[in-house]
Amino acid sequence: MFKKLQLKFSTLFGLSLLVLSLWAIANELREYNYRDILNSLAAIPKSRLSWAIWLTALGYLVMIGYDILGFSYIGCFLSWNKIAFTNFISSAFSNTIGFALLTGSAIRYRFYSSWGVSKLAIAQVIAFANFTFWLGMFAVAGLLFIINSLQIPTQLHLPFATVRPIGVIFLLLVAAYLLGSILIKQPLIIRGQEFRFPTFKISLAQIAISSFDWILAAAVLYAVLPSNTPLSYLDFLGIYLLAMFAGVVSNVPGGLGVFETIILLILSSKVSGAAILSSLLAYRGVYYFLPLLLATGLLGLYEIRFKSGNQKNE
Repeated sequence: MFKKLQLKFSTLFGLSLLVLSLWAIANELREYNYRDILNSLAAIPKSRLSWAIWLTALGYLVMIGYDILGFSYIGCFLSWNKIAFTNFISSAFSNTIGFALLTGSAIRYRFYSSWGVSKLAIAQVIAFANFTFWLGMFAVAGLLFIINSLQIPTQLHLPFATVRPIGVIFLLLVAAYLLGSILIKQPLIIRGQEFRFPTFKISLAQIAISSFDWILAAAVLYAVLPSNTPLSYLDFLGIYLLAMFAGVVSNVPGGLGVFETIILLILSSKVSGAAILSSLLAYRGVYYFLPLLLATGLLGLYEIRFKSGNQKNE
């Protein structure tokens, strides 16, 4: 009886995710109007659009490393194809819909638990992946913000005029984490929860994978910017990270609105606002919309197979 209830709940949850993904896709179309998306994509040279698509594919491939490292950290084994499947769907949903701790975590629980991974192990992998996500941001942004002291738009009402103090804070956090992985061998108790530093080797791998993820994500947008944009990739990367940091902290789905506003505020003096907006629309379509569409298809196929398999077993 309990197993039947579990199966019904699992199927209901999967169908709910499917509905949620269709809603997110419809919401994207409502926000941008599909003609605007198609026109902006059509205006971009095919070679640059092709680069953006390949960079997106590589970026989502790199994201799988979050969960693979997480399983290595907790000493739990699961086949890479299952990890890749779960991570891709989780990343596509959380990137586009937002609320990563809710959407991404729920999807991981949905799939990993069905493959026999304990709830505690899943919670540890989720916490590890989310922490890794921020480590890369802190490492890359910290370095860039110190080297290239970008002016912060006054509209953000931050207590700093430039990003350099933020860069110093970010790098200090990364350094503290690396020192902890070297020096602290005993578990720490934080709010009643046990936290154990990973090995120094895993800590470095966390920073490397997450940094590469952020670098690729920025490269996708840079690839579809107007060719006459007077910015090097490294200069643009700093702007992208500042905008994305504000968008992620806002917890608005995909940073929608917040991210675009900061990009427009900083770049509008160099490139026309209309051209930037077209590039942003194309970026949203390639980096968020296409992966979500693919993830929705994979989720639908999985649910159909899962349901038919259950019916055969009854």
